[in-house]
Amino acid sequence: MHVKKHLLKCLHRLQKGPGYTYKELLVWYCNNTNTHGPKRIICEGPKKKAMWFLITLLFTSLVCWQWGVFIKTYLSWEVSVSLSIGFKTMDFPAVTVCNASPFQYSRVRHLLKDLDELMEAVLERILAPEQSYGNASRALNSTLWDYMPLVLIDEQNPHRPVVLDLFGDNHNGSAPGRTCTAQACKVAMRLCSLNGTVCTFRNFTSATQAVTEWYLLQATNIFSQVPNHELVEMGYPAERLILACLFGAEPCSYRNFTSIFHPDYGNCYIFNWGMTEKALPSSNPGAEFGLKLILDIGQDDYVPFLTSTAGARLMLHEQRSYPFIKDKGIYAMSGTETSIGVLVDRLERKGEPYSQCTMNGSDVPVRNLYSDYNTTYSIQACIRSCFQDHMIQNCSCGHYLYPLPRGQSYCNNRQFPDWAYCYSHLRMSVVQRETCINMCKESCNDTQYKMTISMADWPSEASEDWIFHVLSQERDQSTNITLSRSRRKPEGGGTGKERPASGTQSTPSQRKGIVKLNIYFQEFNYRTFEESAANNIVWLLSNLGGQFGFWMGGSVLCLIEFGEILIDFVWITIIKLVAFAKSLRQRRAQARYAGPPPTVAELVEAHTNFGFQPDVARPGPDPGTYADEQTLPIPGTPPPNYDSLRLQPLDVIESDSEGDAI
Repeated sequence: MHVKKHLLKCLHRLQKGPGYTYKELLVWYCNNTNTHGPKRIICEGPKKKAMWFLITLLFTSLVCWQWGVFIKTYLSWEVSVSLSIGFKTMDFPAVTVCNASPFQYSRVRHLLKDLDELMEAVLERILAPEQSYGNASRALNSTLWDYMPLVLIDEQNPHRPVVLDLFGDNHNGSAPGRTCTAQACKVAMRLCSLNGTVCTFRNFTSATQAVTEWYLLQATNIFSQVPNHELVEMGYPAERLILACLFGAEPCSYRNFTSIFHPDYGNCYIFNWGMTEKALPSSNPGAEFGLKLILDIGQDDYVPFLTSTAGARLMLHEQRSYPFIKDKGIYAMSGTETSIGVLVDRLERKGEPYSQCTMNGSDVPVRNLYSDYNTTYSIQACIRSCFQDHMIQNCSCGHYLYPLPRGQSYCNNRQFPDWAYCYSHLRMSVVQRETCINMCKESCNDTQYKMTISMADWPSEASEDWIFHVLSQERDQSTNITLSRSRRKPEGGGTGKERPASGTQSTPSQRKGIVKLNIYFQEFNYRTFEESAANNIVWLLSNLGGQFGFWMGGSVLCLIEFGEILIDFVWITIIKLVAFAKSLRQRRAQARYAGPPPTVAELVEAHTNFGFQPDVARPGPDPGTYADEQTLPIPGTPPPNYDSLRLQPLDVIESDSEGDAI
């Protein structure tokens, strides 16, 4: 009740405002506002009124248009990037090194035996089809071939290309025994599903690309069925890969590296990862204060058809971050010393609503499959986890190159015969890529290492003999050189003898197994790229006020006046609606009576029973109470006679009340 009372008071006070009509309200506003244009509309003559009305309307439209432009620009959440340069002692980055070959061929030969024989037969059929048909009696494992065969596509007639199977009959009824070389035909891979009823061809422009991709898919099928601990044993151990290590002036060894298994590169080793101990700082910039490594890549034991690149793969990254070395790594060529000068760039992005970045990945709707490594969030981890989820949803199995969720299995030909067809379609799907990119977010804080790379032959011809000898003796504890070395010719072009170290045996290959790395900070200057709001609230208010003051000579007080007039406009509208509702209710009440309303005497007479007639009997609950249908007895009470029912004139009542008061 108190609230209603106060509201009614407020309503009555508002009714005493500028007026009760819209015209009065507008006139009051034009006479009292601080804006220049509306005053002239009221004060000037008829012609100038029209002119000032049009000018005021035009400038008001310009102000509204400019305000819309500025508000739209502000809501676009644009950022500006500022560059700052700092100088301080920095932590040395984590360094991941891998061999280009994921496995030692001597350890995986038994697994790849059938596949290698099939690969040799494929190369013979592609390069020399006439001779290979003569050697067709060789026993091959057709199980691997039936899942993912290679075919030759003869496009001499583009409207009807001929598909030739390398180890079978033609698929379109062409003449049997027809041959085609790789120069005349395209090599393609046939991938089928649903027991071969639905097939697609993956074309390649080069036979080298075709057989490499085919061998990689077949090897993926084989390695996905091998337990992870056995795959680790088949890779290159740390004591064989890392021959020498020196960080600044402190010696180090393979024991200072953390081992992880990477499906593409086998056993990889990370220096200064910072998982179990504090990150190592770099005391000074320069080559003598960095990390020096000598690696033995063992190129003689490479898998011949799986790896076509020789060297070491390395990557610089932050501590506690997973090394996506296939995407961000670089190669170091064998037989060279690779010097890498490092500069640090730090990126600091603004979060919502300026950019779609995340601090730790907790707000990303993708399960991070790399969280088992206890590493920080990265967009690469998110995209690969998203692809693996789509792989499991569409193909019912996970790909060998990505981490596997619990309770799932890797794809292989035995359990999932259609996985290659499904994987190929998913890999080329634009929708899948866009879905993962839209779901994943960049990290708000990121550190990038810019590298300046230079290379030189190492060791030199003058020093290779004693360097190979010392390295071999340190590793194998023998005087025999087991590392690859070059044969050095004597000076003068004579037939002098070679100068190998004692007990050594030279080889014709030239430094094909040794890689030397030198990683260091070029300088301690680091650059910080920081995002800031290009248009903040101060910018928005200053531009809105500038436009309003320039075009209409107004200020914030003018806006308050305009807000006041809007409130009055609303209240007047409410008052008119309430009055209209009351009048409508009265008209509806009057419409119930055809004639004039009854008087008080007529109303009293209608409710008085002068004849005192008995009420009509109503059947009671028990019809046997009054027998023979007798009428109800008439009560003997006389009719009431109260003075209150008499009608007296109003003047008599008023005089009586006044007399009583006296």
